[in-house]
Amino acid sequence: MPPCSGIIRLLVIIEFYVSTSYSCVGRLIGYKFINTQSSKFLDTLLVGHSFSSREQQVALDKLNGFQLENFTLRVAYIPDETAQQSPSQQPRGRRGFGPRGSSRQGSPGSVSKPKPCDLPLRLLVPTQFVGAIIGKEGATIRNITKQTQSKIDVHRKENAGAAEKSITILSTPEGTSAACKSILEIMHKEAQDIKFTEEIPLKILAHNNFVGRLIGKEGRNLKKIEQDTDTKITISPLQELTLYNPERTITVKGSVETCARAEEEIMKKIRESYENDIASMNLQAHLIPGLNLNALGLFPPTSGMPPPTSGPPSAMTPPYPQFEQQSETETVHLFIPALSVGAIIGKQGQHIKQLSRFAGASIKIAPAEAPDAKVRMVIITGPPEAQFKAQGRIYGKIKEENFVSPKEEVKLEAHIRVPSFAAGRVIGKGGKTVNELQNLSSAEVVVPRDQTPDENDQVVVKITGHFYACQVAQRKIQEILTQVKQHQQQKALQSGPSQSRRK
Repeated sequence: MPPCSGIIRLLVIIEFYVSTSYSCVGRLIGYKFINTQSSKFLDTLLVGHSFSSREQQVALDKLNGFQLENFTLRVAYIPDETAQQSPSQQPRGRRGFGPRGSSRQGSPGSVSKPKPCDLPLRLLVPTQFVGAIIGKEGATIRNITKQTQSKIDVHRKENAGAAEKSITILSTPEGTSAACKSILEIMHKEAQDIKFTEEIPLKILAHNNFVGRLIGKEGRNLKKIEQDTDTKITISPLQELTLYNPERTITVKGSVETCARAEEEIMKKIRESYENDIASMNLQAHLIPGLNLNALGLFPPTSGMPPPTSGPPSAMTPPYPQFEQQSETETVHLFIPALSVGAIIGKQGQHIKQLSRFAGASIKIAPAEAPDAKVRMVIITGPPEAQFKAQGRIYGKIKEENFVSPKEEVKLEAHIRVPSFAAGRVIGKGGKTVNELQNLSSAEVVVPRDQTPDENDQVVVKITGHFYACQVAQRKIQEILTQVKQHQQQKALQSGPSQSRRK
């Protein structure tokens, strides 16, 4: 870089990967120099990120004072007032920071319009209160909708004869909470009118993917919400989940006011998890070929259509994304800490059975190779989507149960078997392919030399890393194997006609 006498503003973009099962990681992906007035420092601007964990703040702090080409970095955090706008709506200024003269977020005169959340609030209410909630000719529900600017669907025709009906509310967080409180007030008033003596709790339906983070380590998050709102909160057990209904019921007991406050805190945590998962998936999706992300069922629907409580989904309106086609079955051997086997299996095998049903995979734990073995092998058989869900939940369980330290990332070793004739393609000339694979995925990929192929003429490829790293490496290797198979098929087709012509 040529010498210069001005302040050099260094725009640093840091990418944060957020997942359900491991801590956030920062990665420097680009920077830009801008010359202005005189100074001895490089001024580093990180735009548009909010720091929600100590690890992220540490990553930012480490940039402060960093020496770069004879300059010292100084880091400052600037809010991005256009972060809530869609990319097509964001006006671009000369330096990409938005329009000139726009007000800073939170400054006097700046107005931020609340944005509806993509994640709806789903409630369960006693069937006998549905009529009061809807009102005569729908007047009550229309009034709530208008006052709270919400879209509210009461699913009264579903599950005929059920003791409870579901309600879906889609709005801003404030609108959703206001609608929820109005429904609670109506139910309590109706209970007095009909002399209903039983307690009326608030029941929230939440996708199982978010419940672990709502509970928190050792139940700390849930306990704090209970203490802060003066409520009693319970969550339905995992055993009640089905492959077609991955929602759990969060039951909140207290007064209308305390239940309403608890709903705000619960949904705040769930929305954070949802947004983090969406951001993480968007960042990683392009790296994972051959994986039908719609088939994963990781995120709840936003259409307002609830999943059925039992039986296969309707062909007309599938409540959760369905598999578009049958993928080829794969077998992965995942090695986990021996001490974690009990948590993975669960009481009387309930957790591993539920995980198998949820993922749509066969999951078996092989016997220990020795009494003092430190790792155990989990054999997972299923299509790519099932592998993703099963392995992801195992990584998450190991993290949740504190089998690694809080600051440590869960890194496991996975083995996949490949035809011996394809091992060279995985390695590449001079190790080029395997090195590129490691750089791309951040996983360690090893094809041990001098392996003796097994009875199926296959050899082992070892992959070690955090969840997404392992998934990227697995999918890329499977992509290579698919290319090898296609090449063989083309050769067979080409050789067939030539042989017949010789005859």
